Amino acid sequence: MKQTFLAILMLATLGGCSDMLEEKPKSLVVENFYQTKDELVAAVNAIYVPMRTDGGFGINYPAQQEGMADYGYSRGSQTDVSGYQGLLPQNVSRVQSVWENIYQSIRNANLVIANLPNAAQVSEEDAAALMAEAKYLRAMLYFVLVRNWKGVPLRTETNMGELALPRASIEEVYNLILADALVAEAGLTDRTSPDLAAGRPNKWAAKTLLAEIYMTRASTPEDFSELHVEDEWALARDKAQEVINSGKYALVQVKTSEDFQNIFGPDVVSTPEEIFYLKYSHQQGFGLVSYAHRTKLYYGPGGVYAQYTDTVANPIIANWDRADLRREHILYPDVFDKGPTTVLYRKYRDPLAVAPTGGVGGAGNDYPWYRYADLLLFHAEAAARAAGAPTAEALESLNQVHRRAYGYPSNAPSPVDFDIADYDLQGFIDQVVEERGFETMYEGKRWLDLKRLGIAVQRIKQVKNIDVAEKHLFWPIPDSEMLYNEALDPLTDQNTGY
Repeated sequence: MKQTFLAILMLATLGGCSDMLEEKPKSLVVENFYQTKDELVAAVNAIYVPMRTDGGFGINYPAQQEGMADYGYSRGSQTDVSGYQGLLPQNVSRVQSVWENIYQSIRNANLVIANLPNAAQVSEEDAAALMAEAKYLRAMLYFVLVRNWKGVPLRTETNMGELALPRASIEEVYNLILADALVAEAGLTDRTSPDLAAGRPNKWAAKTLLAEIYMTRASTPEDFSELHVEDEWALARDKAQEVINSGKYALVQVKTSEDFQNIFGPDVVSTPEEIFYLKYSHQQGFGLVSYAHRTKLYYGPGGVYAQYTDTVANPIIANWDRADLRREHILYPDVFDKGPTTVLYRKYRDPLAVAPTGGVGGAGNDYPWYRYADLLLFHAEAAARAAGAPTAEALESLNQVHRRAYGYPSNAPSPVDFDIADYDLQGFIDQVVEERGFETMYEGKRWLDLKRLGIAVQRIKQVKNIDVAEKHLFWPIPDSEMLYNEALDPLTDQNTGY
């Protein structure tokens, strides 16, 4: 099933080779193409293509995020990323590639959104579902943009012919994200795998996205003209609770560290934990895996090993309980140029993978954008914040993830359970943040969590003794945008410090 869906994506190249800023389809006769369900499915498939490439979410995006995480470091050409002092030209180019691939996918989404209402040979039900999928993906993509660049040009179905577009405010970007996500929630199916093809979003993925959107808005109220923080936390809690109450998802149970391969292994098609993943295969693989390993001997294509950590120098790793099965699953020792206490990441491993060349080949592991573990930890934080104190429901969501990490059944009390009597609100949030750091290690999520919580600067100082300037919390608007978008002024529209 994974291979079938990916084969469709590889064939869906609508607009894939067009310039990032060119919104007009070159040779596509629009009125003749967007008419049948098959044509529109192909057009929706084309949304996935640019963002999944090595220049998008396959390598560049998660590699840059992992370099900023408090628990790890980067080396080689990625060294400057974890130095928090600015990006050297090679990494500026990588960040630009992420921007360009995201906007290519947004362009393809805009084409679907603009033309689908005129499709004469598509049922209302199919049209609503395809529109919802396109808007889910557009919301997700703009959510990535605004969290990494702040306000960005809003390219939508209404202005596809315009090259010169000003930067929208953060609030304006979120208004579009929220509107799209709500359409997705209303229009996507509630079916899950195997009834729904792996790699497709459903209603529960939309609710999970909404939960994170509301959490992020609540964490940064200064970016909005009118926002009631308590309401946002309650909305985040409620969306997460709806996913929990659906009974559609469950944590995969483990007894040994290797059992986590039943979640992250290269041959896994889908699991009860998968809410929304970016799907990969050996034919078009997840390139980040090559960044995690030194040689093919160690679990994958190897040869890059751009990210690593240290069992002594990094206090997060040094203090990580060895009884936590995630530790042994994720980390493995390898003596190389950083010293004998260095460890690499093996959350994603695929001994049969080959190093990707020109976007072809790589590991079969998938990129877990949203797992049920994410959703439970979203719920734990949002429920506690909405109530102004830890609640039994919030504690249970946290404990489910923690129990599984130690090999206990996630839905039954265990010896490792946290006790609500031990926590005030801040202490409980700190516990959730720690748990999420261990649970999502090497998934490209930690740096965004630290930024959302407003603790990125202090955490890096505390853990790595590095002073992070505020400018390094966001990436520079790329030259490909600044030079060709005449609505932008390089002196006033570039992010501060660049």
